[in-house]
Amino acid sequence: MGVLVRVEGIVQGVGFRPFVYGLATRLGLSGRVGNDGHGVFVELEGDRPLIREFLHRLEHDAPPLAAIERVTVRRGVVHAAGFTIVPSASAGASRTLVSPDIATCADCLAELHDPADRRYRYPFVNCVNCGPRLTIVRAMPYDRPLTTMSGFAMCADCHAEYHDPADRRFHAQPICCPSCGPRLKLVGATGDPLVGAVGVLRAGGVLAVKGLGGYHLSVLASDDRAAAELRRRKRRGDKPFAVMVADLDAARRLCEVDATGAALLKDRARPVVLLPRRPHTPVADAVAPGQRRLGLMLPYTPLHHLLLADTAAPIVLTSGNVADEPILYDDRAALENLAGIADAFLTHDRPIHLRADDSVVRPFDGKAMVVRRSRGHSPRPCTLPLATTRQVLACGAELKNTFCLAKGAHAFVSPHIGDLENWPTFRSYVETVRHFCDLFGIRPEVVAHDLHPEYLSTKHALTLPDVELVPVQHHHAHIASCLADNGESGRVIGVAFDGLGYGLDGTLWGGEFLLADLASFERAGHLARVPMPGGAMAVRQPWRMAAAYLADLPDVEAPPVAARNGPRWGQVTALARAGGLGAPLTSSAGRLFDAVAALIGVRDTVTYEGQAAIELEQLADPHEKGGYPAGVSRDGGLLVASGADLVRAVVADLAAGAGPAVVSARFHHGVAELIVRCCRLLREDSGLATVALSGGVFQNVLLLRRTLDGLRAAGFRVLTHAAVPVNDAGISLGQAAVAAARDHIGRSSGTS
Repeated sequence: MGVLVRVEGIVQGVGFRPFVYGLATRLGLSGRVGNDGHGVFVELEGDRPLIREFLHRLEHDAPPLAAIERVTVRRGVVHAAGFTIVPSASAGASRTLVSPDIATCADCLAELHDPADRRYRYPFVNCVNCGPRLTIVRAMPYDRPLTTMSGFAMCADCHAEYHDPADRRFHAQPICCPSCGPRLKLVGATGDPLVGAVGVLRAGGVLAVKGLGGYHLSVLASDDRAAAELRRRKRRGDKPFAVMVADLDAARRLCEVDATGAALLKDRARPVVLLPRRPHTPVADAVAPGQRRLGLMLPYTPLHHLLLADTAAPIVLTSGNVADEPILYDDRAALENLAGIADAFLTHDRPIHLRADDSVVRPFDGKAMVVRRSRGHSPRPCTLPLATTRQVLACGAELKNTFCLAKGAHAFVSPHIGDLENWPTFRSYVETVRHFCDLFGIRPEVVAHDLHPEYLSTKHALTLPDVELVPVQHHHAHIASCLADNGESGRVIGVAFDGLGYGLDGTLWGGEFLLADLASFERAGHLARVPMPGGAMAVRQPWRMAAAYLADLPDVEAPPVAARNGPRWGQVTALARAGGLGAPLTSSAGRLFDAVAALIGVRDTVTYEGQAAIELEQLADPHEKGGYPAGVSRDGGLLVASGADLVRAVVADLAAGAGPAVVSARFHHGVAELIVRCCRLLREDSGLATVALSGGVFQNVLLLRRTLDGLRAAGFRVLTHAAVPVNDAGISLGQAAVAAARDHIGRSSGTS
């Protein structure tokens, strides 16, 4: 009997062909297996019961990194003696999936630390179950000649392992050893690269380290002077640095690590995990100024394991870039651009083809809340609830940008790109879009984009020829992203709370209640609009939003924030009352949090997006149960929720002597109760009983927890994000889902 088998999914670069080879030979089947642009093909000949056994084990015993999406089987004629792995075919459009980069496995770590092993302390040890994937792939199918390992000819020993079906390096494309593989180099210091690098760190220097997806900058996490100097050279402001620790025990010495936190730290993606910081830990104040949490990660390459073991102390590991530019990955560019920041460079000669930042997650409800989805996660696809009939590019938002490519039911969300506010980041965006299109064989026919005319992602969409443009409102994209993340397509009450997004009426939305499905939405309610004095300046100076809210509350006595800002307070209050172009109206929930942060005294200015709200959340008293009331009115058919009521209550409570921690908690609870009340009213109007929560404000775990509990107690089914971030990094998935749904509906109805 002969059969032709097609396996689709993440089946290249994960040991699938060796697995098939071993399975077929154990069962005594003849034939061959190979990669092509569609996945893995298998041609089998043998007895019918043995083929049935093969097909069963194919799906149930697949390698740990494989993700099988579909297996198709048809009869065919196979003439073969024995079973072989054949060279990959590259003809035709690529439809295969690409594995993310995977942290070093336990078997390779054992070799790394075994003095008797030929790969002892070799910084590039890897096998079919771990190591670089996406960041070294130049084209598909995934074979060594099409990766950045093509310049390293295998030695006799590696060649033997590569061709030995019994070896776990059988057809491991990045296979190498000290005799034939990449080599470390230390630039800016002398001696053995690792010894010299550790010496730089211990002397208080800044070390640039080449990782999987780019360069990082490192100092000893306990060295306040070095961390402060790194912050100054990098022009980082107050945004926290990530810290790498050697193992879970080291993590527990710095942070509270529960079972969920431990599982996330040890996940094969090795993300940065945001965890509650223990008091009096030996971490410099300059590492995470004013933060109650630390971003911890475990080593994910052999080089990191060696560096942490030899340093014997936690180290800062932050993106190798200047300010908000993209992480540097090209050796020459890194040496040039980081020369004024790093004192030495621990680098190597394996090229990186695609940059990738570290992923960031936060434990919530026993699982991961994804804050940034990048290395270790991308480009694992999401599944669209409604498959697109044409190929789609979704261009994403301006801040925390990702883009998304969609073909059929697959949606490939890019690694984190960053904020498209400078030329290097935008150039990286355009280059990565082009690379992903080539990698997945996608030629966009439909291009979805944000409504904001000044977003560079929107401007990029408008330059693309011969495509159908699909504009998608920002907050509809948020809710569509949440729906797609949950495999849903039906109509829901959508609560989209974020910083800013361009509204259908030309104002700046951000505290929205929508009735939405994937294809369409209607605005059902919003936070009451207030002016933003100075426009974008109000984002950087939260005290301006405090002035804006109080400008319409003349009976409220001026709080300390007014005195702190002297004559400017009156000027900004007058600007808010005057309105117009100098003070555009917004319904933003993020700006409400900013106002309260300034009123409480958390901070009047910020050095990174969301800083005031983040610190306001961390300030909140976890034992406080009360919440401030806020009114809801109707403006025609729209619900209007009063943020001013919350502000009035905050000011009154502070004047009565309530502490900032108590006031912060009561404010958070008040916002959650306001959301629940509005959803109740919309359920009465619409009959809908499912709520989707999205937008960057819901990164706030205190708000999210209280809102979830309140909605569930009120009988709602609640959808939250899982695979993509709740913030603007999830926008591109929502845009793709909207474009696919509209395409689906249009084709079904016979319209274009």
